Amino acid sequence: MSRSSIDRDLIDAFARDGVVCVRKAFDSDEVETAAVAIDRVLANPSPRAKVASSPEDPGAFTEDFCRWIEIAEIEQLARHSRLPEIAATLMESPEVRFYHDHVLVKEGGTRQRTPWHQDQPYYNVDGSGISAWVPVDPVPAAGGLELVAGTHRGPWLMPRTFLDGVAKWFPEGSLAELPDIEADRDAFDVRSFELQPGDAIFFDFLTVHGAPGWPYAGRRRVLSLRYLSASARHAPREWRTSPPFEGLDGELAPGAVMDHPLFPLVWPPPAPC
Repeated sequence: MSRSSIDRDLIDAFARDGVVCVRKAFDSDEVETAAVAIDRVLANPSPRAKVASSPEDPGAFTEDFCRWIEIAEIEQLARHSRLPEIAATLMESPEVRFYHDHVLVKEGGTRQRTPWHQDQPYYNVDGSGISAWVPVDPVPAAGGLELVAGTHRGPWLMPRTFLDGVAKWFPEGSLAELPDIEADRDAFDVRSFELQPGDAIFFDFLTVHGAPGWPYAGRRRVLSLRYLSASARHAPREWRTSPPFEGLDGELAPGAVMDHPLFPLVWPPPAPC
């Protein structure tokens, strides 16, 4: 896949809707690499790992973040797959930095819904960025990511903890609340996609999204890789971001380009020596 594989219509759709689906973003070998990486994450969770479902849930929703430095398979995909070029093309950005990885696994029978939210309010960056949500298992449209087209245009909406709805980040009342999408889904342009392993949903950091539980047999394993455009700038918060980047505020000034080893430049690729 090259830049020419992402046509103008798809670029325009991303600018308009804040979400597009790119088929076969990973080839079959990369899907297997991603599956190996996810299994390694599950076998050796980091201190950032969490179970985002209740103990009473017959399944489990497990997340882990920022494993690429330890797990070579994630670094390989984050840096050297087609994703950086696709991200640069969709964002129409001359440069792209890798921001972080996020592993999301729902076991068969999981009831826990991923609540509607935007990603960017949880982060320590301002400026545009894009997520690639790539399953390594088949995902029916009824069990996969759901996204509200057009919400990438803003405003920022209040981020809350998934299980108990606490405003741990921005102070209560400082941001608008999310609308009750479930109360009137027909009032919103909700997009979902039937996905095969290696297909990817690309969406803006501000696009409102969520996901149902997983009432199926077997796991729903996803590797999500996030990228920053050239416009992204460091935005230290007074609170612990998700994911946290401990000590970064002592190394990057507010408003600085995200030029740091934690956020390697992945597009354009370096010239061969």
